[in-house]
Amino acid sequence: MGHGHGHHHHHHDEVGSGGGDLPAALDLSTPDEELRPEDRTRRAFLRRAGLLGAGVAAAGALAGAGVNALPAAAHGRDDEHGGGDDKDGNDGKSGSFRWLAGDHHIHTLYSSDGLYRVVDQVQHGRAYGLDWMVITDHGSAAHAKIGVEKVNPDIRNAREAFKDTLVFQGLEWNIPAAEHGTVFVHPGRNEVSVLKEFENSFDSSVKGAGDSTPANEALAISGLNFLEDAVRRGKVEHALFLANHPARNGIDSPHEVRGWRDAAPGIAIGWEGAPGHQAAGLSKANGGPGSARGFYGNSPSANSFPYPLESYRTWGGFDWFTATVGGLWDSLLAEGKPWWITANSDAHTIFLETAVRGSTDFNALGHYFDPVHGGTINTTNGDFWPGYYSKTHVGATTDSYKAVMDGLRLGRVWVDHGGLLAGLDMRVRKAGDRSRDGGTPLGGTVSVKRGTALELVISIDLAVLPNFAEFVPKLARVDVIRGKVTGRVQDRDTFTTPNTRVEKSFEVGAGQKKVSFTYALGRADSSYYVRVRGTDGNRVAPGYLGTSVDPHGPAIDVVGDADPWADLWFYTNPIFVETH
Repeated sequence: MGHGHGHHHHHHDEVGSGGGDLPAALDLSTPDEELRPEDRTRRAFLRRAGLLGAGVAAAGALAGAGVNALPAAAHGRDDEHGGGDDKDGNDGKSGSFRWLAGDHHIHTLYSSDGLYRVVDQVQHGRAYGLDWMVITDHGSAAHAKIGVEKVNPDIRNAREAFKDTLVFQGLEWNIPAAEHGTVFVHPGRNEVSVLKEFENSFDSSVKGAGDSTPANEALAISGLNFLEDAVRRGKVEHALFLANHPARNGIDSPHEVRGWRDAAPGIAIGWEGAPGHQAAGLSKANGGPGSARGFYGNSPSANSFPYPLESYRTWGGFDWFTATVGGLWDSLLAEGKPWWITANSDAHTIFLETAVRGSTDFNALGHYFDPVHGGTINTTNGDFWPGYYSKTHVGATTDSYKAVMDGLRLGRVWVDHGGLLAGLDMRVRKAGDRSRDGGTPLGGTVSVKRGTALELVISIDLAVLPNFAEFVPKLARVDVIRGKVTGRVQDRDTFTTPNTRVEKSFEVGAGQKKVSFTYALGRADSSYYVRVRGTDGNRVAPGYLGTSVDPHGPAIDVVGDADPWADLWFYTNPIFVETH
């Protein structure tokens, strides 16, 4: 069982050394879920280091020395044995994963609209429960020329300062003919040179390639091919691309998304199912920015694909492509090819911040000076700190850079808002299989003979501690969504599929710490996929494609009045069933 919110890294607090009692983190008679966040953090850290339960002498030594006495390598950051290159969806059946929470969309003072130092973002993300982060400053002429190199020492310093946190270097790619996207690579001697060459050669702001033209679309494909080649030639161990806020401006057309996926499978792996800027919709009456949740307040432009106007808003905080059952995400999955979702902060400037940018000529230096205290509270900023509200939980085999990238690539991912869940495990297995960790996990594919009876097993650890808004979120309902795999589409601009719908809903009772649901999928007579979402039940409405498809889906968010804490959802990536 993954516990995505049990890693709030306050490791610099002192462990009490007086008296005969063990510190709470070392007292194994106290369950994890009953610990304070800081004690759960200590326990998780010691467990990963192999020091938990090592005996009274070890416990006493740790209590006296403090957690900071642990060796720097204790968290397993040596990637020599990391990850495992899983080949099919049945990998991981014999063991549990380490669910590492992260965020792949974070800006710093190396972005023209950023504010913070790298260490500020990493320190806050770590404090708010993240195990991994990607620094993704905007692609631009200044960044391509200066910033991509200058940020690297800051990232390396953050890795050294916070050895229990994985810090990737990436960038936010201005995709030719399309929106933005996260591009990041495995750390190594060529991480800067590969990113710099990529940005100078394929970023639309550098190349003047923003318009939706066939030539610009081809340039985007060339960029993905460049990353694929860099991995194949061993310049970097791995590289990943995920589209960011894909429906915000309507310029990521269905055929472009399919083109990215098909041109570089394993590099182009998905998109943000939920964008950042989740504080932006807080109403002015309640002291908020009064804007659109996710800053999804736009309308079509000359470069936009003819999506419906509703697609320009978030739905329960999620992008319309993902939130619509039977929509674009499902139409991609119905082809039987992987396309995964994540959730991130897109942190630029934090809601209720008092700091302001240090003045400088950004274009000349490639960055701002360090932020300084501004003396007033900013209520117009629309962001939360990384980890504060949105989390992407990745099932990893080790605590390593490679394992996180492998987990993302293989779709072992679930996402949530506001700490709605404490942990989740989901598998498809043969009916009646009761073996430990039996079945195929998130992102996997189970291949069975026609007529094989299957079942879906969902195990959820419910939140029992307050989130960062100081209330304990309550999961009210879990929905099982199933869609037929029908193969390649003839029209690559298709953005719906008729064979996906909410098939079963489970109500969640109050007063529980854990819930498990087993749903009989029946005998497999054709290929399909199954995914799950859940909600606190505060705001629901019929789905965009109607009640027969989604009777109780997320409601469209109201511009200027969308409290993110009053509308919490989680989503999983799918599991595929393949018949033969």
